[in-house]
Amino acid sequence: MTTPLTVDQLRPRLGRLMLIDVRSPGEYAGGHIPGALNIPLDQLDGALDVLRAAAGRSELAVVCAAGQRARTACERLAAAGITTLLVTGGTNAWTDAGHPVDRVAGARPAWAMDRQVRLVAGSIVLLGLLADRARPGARWLSAAVGGGLVSSALTNSCALGTALGKLPYNRPRPGTPTLDDALAALGR
Repeated sequence: MTTPLTVDQLRPRLGRLMLIDVRSPGEYAGGHIPGALNIPLDQLDGALDVLRAAAGRSELAVVCAAGQRARTACERLAAAGITTLLVTGGTNAWTDAGHPVDRVAGARPAWAMDRQVRLVAGSIVLLGLLADRARPGARWLSAAVGGGLVSSALTNSCALGTALGKLPYNRPRPGTPTLDDALAALGR
């Protein structure tokens, strides 16, 4: 129920299909494919009815930064009976191909969520190892992060990414279209 779509195949179809960007509002504001509507992955389930109706009127393509979150979204949508197109390589592939992105006025590009997760997880691991020198046993903090990363890979979910998505710099900035704006646009 999900078909891959390259950015070269996407470009001539913009405006004829519905493009859903499942990144955080902060990432979206920093640069998104023109015409993309922002429905963050953690809010996707609440938008299923509107997405189902939109998919009945037009093709529905899903994009994120590099493809993993979009793939997860497509799996969820397929489980709900919604046919989708998966933009392979995501917004990164779009910009690498030299295509323009739209930005919310005043927004600066935000780090991709996977980069934020790597920074925080790596920092906690290093902190646990360094703290273990002063307080033996602190290395178990590092082990807990390692266990969390293994669990994240096995379940294809990321609790740390979900938590980071709630931080202020990943939330909508003034002028960033909201989930309600995206749902209203899909309802047309």
